[in-house]
Amino acid sequence: MITILPNTRIYVLCPAKVATGGPELLHQLCYHLRNTFGYEAYMYYYPPNHPNPIHPAYKCYNNPYACEIEDLEKNVLISPEVNQALNLLTNYRRIRKIVWFLSIDNYFLSRIKRTDFLIRRALVKILRVSKPTSLLEIHMDKIAERYPLEKDQRLKNVNGVMAQSKRALEFLASKGFSPVYYLSDYLNEEFLRETYNPERKEDIVVYNPAKGFQFTIKIIQQAPSLKFIPVKNLTRTQVIDLLKRSKVYIDFGNHPGKDRLPREAAILGCCVITGMKGCASYFEDLPIPSEYKFEDKVENIPKIVQKIEDCLQNYYERIKDFDFYRTVIKGEPEKFVEDMRKIFQATNL
Repeated sequence: MITILPNTRIYVLCPAKVATGGPELLHQLCYHLRNTFGYEAYMYYYPPNHPNPIHPAYKCYNNPYACEIEDLEKNVLISPEVNQALNLLTNYRRIRKIVWFLSIDNYFLSRIKRTDFLIRRALVKILRVSKPTSLLEIHMDKIAERYPLEKDQRLKNVNGVMAQSKRALEFLASKGFSPVYYLSDYLNEEFLRETYNPERKEDIVVYNPAKGFQFTIKIIQQAPSLKFIPVKNLTRTQVIDLLKRSKVYIDFGNHPGKDRLPREAAILGCCVITGMKGCASYFEDLPIPSEYKFEDKVENIPKIVQKIEDCLQNYYERIKDFDFYRTVIKGEPEKFVEDMRKIFQATNL
């Protein structure tokens, strides 16, 4: 439990002018701290000297932001798990610090130095790689070994950690962190307000080219008769329109946290087919039937293509398999507030 005094100020660290799932969640947290619970909460953007830190996508939350942090014991500083934010924690000695692990993988990715990327590029050149490889994943394992989470001095004096996923919750507990609070997220209301018409669905398979593309391209090559469309360079409105027209969404990325795109696809009537990496292997984080999850092995590609074709041809039946997933997604805003209430508790002391 994080005690909130009548004069407590809560600061939420967030990268300036960045629009991705993580920053949106940080804005949602600040919004509810202020508007649902009535706490004095502020965004704190980094770098702090950014002239216009609020991304237009998040102005709707109307969160005020602080230019300075009062380093007092009565106050609370909430930081995402990425390297730049954790470095800021070392500037403060008295304030209570909470680290929110929106992803486990991104903690390690953010610690990769420029030299690590140079090493990887050199390996690619030396090996003259002509086929998709998992060099990055192999290198990430080495980075994780080089920077063990439990030995990170920046995490030694925190007052608690929060986990966005069941996977993160178990991982952090296994590393000896205590207390570990569970606080997940929810989709932007634009997606939750939308409805889809099954009659207007087309035989379209949507995928995210930014995640798992090395394996996804093999699937595409093995199914030349199917129509695959990437979610790339689209506005939120365009993403909604594409998902409302599509029948299937596939995702063979690393699923570092509870990713939003699979949920956005499901809520707009797509059958969801994924790999089994990261959070995808946890039913609590991705609650879809196991028959829609496949290990990203070449020998599984025919089965994956067959499952995609089955969803396209028998859409009206297969979409029912995702009723539970959609119910969970619709309940996430309420669950988010409920979990916040367990974590942040006001006192008059």
